[in-house]
Amino acid sequence: MKLSQLSERLGTRLAGDGEIEITGVCGMEAAVPGQLTFLANPKYAHKVKNTRASAILVTEPIAGMDIASLVSANPYHDFARALECFYTAPRPSPGVHELAYIDATATIGESASIGPFAYVGPRAVIGARCVLYPHAVVYEGAEIGDDFTLHAHGVVREYCRIGNRVVVQNGTVVGGDGFGFAKTKQGTHYKIPQSGITVVEDDVEIQALTAIDRATVGETRIKRGARIDNLVQIGHACVVGEDNIICSQVGLAGSTILEKNVLLAGQVGISGHLTVHDNAIVYAQSGVGHDVAAGSVISGSPAFEAKLWLRTLPAYQKLPEMLRTMRELEKRIAELEARGKSGAE
Repeated sequence: MKLSQLSERLGTRLAGDGEIEITGVCGMEAAVPGQLTFLANPKYAHKVKNTRASAILVTEPIAGMDIASLVSANPYHDFARALECFYTAPRPSPGVHELAYIDATATIGESASIGPFAYVGPRAVIGARCVLYPHAVVYEGAEIGDDFTLHAHGVVREYCRIGNRVVVQNGTVVGGDGFGFAKTKQGTHYKIPQSGITVVEDDVEIQALTAIDRATVGETRIKRGARIDNLVQIGHACVVGEDNIICSQVGLAGSTILEKNVLLAGQVGISGHLTVHDNAIVYAQSGVGHDVAAGSVISGSPAFEAKLWLRTLPAYQKLPEMLRTMRELEKRIAELEARGKSGAE
């Protein structure tokens, strides 16, 4: 595809030779002639001089650089759109494989693809153009919308509800039992029936080996447009808000509420029964034990305002020295006090 054609498709402004033939897209360091790359963060502009790419997506042409440019308001987004022009993930053909098991009472939408050893239980409903890869499992009574993808070894448990255009990656469990136990007078743990469900709204992606527990009563809900990374634990009765980004190894204890556009970086832990309000950002490895105000940026464990946390970091390395100084001062004060007492006597 010529660069001018790609520019027209993306709706960008072309600066440079539009006759260049583009054969693919790649990151700046690995790109080769014939490929398109991108610059989303201006602080990496110095790296452009070393790229072998034939063209670049940028917010403005780079002064002094002889490289064809596609000028975009959002180079990273347009890079993703350009990638779609050259790569389409393989998709199984419609149909039910002879080695799949579909209960006679289940409903399968048109043009669905169900791979070998997949299982669809009694009274389950699966919408149009859904894909269940080999060993995918849908339990009894689950209701799934259109254009759903369940990758190999993914599980949707009983009576859970999934919207349209949802992707569940390998090994993820939607609607597993919540971690609920009542302690008896004998000191044993009595399992509380997990009678609720998990609801996943439209346009959600849940990546590999994540667990989203069903509620004890009521529901756990993942709202429209949320993106949940690998190895995340969502406890029972949690609410994950619209367009949330939850990075790897995050854990939400039961009844946590995340409002709109919340970002949790990797390994964040949140204790239960609290609310993280709209547009809050929690830095990696933070421990949150309180409500978080809208628009806050917090870090640390226990978490507090991130700018203050960054200012405290240099002090941690000096704590042993500060402790020694404090002890020496305490010792000298004690000696002076002792001398003063003996002089008074």
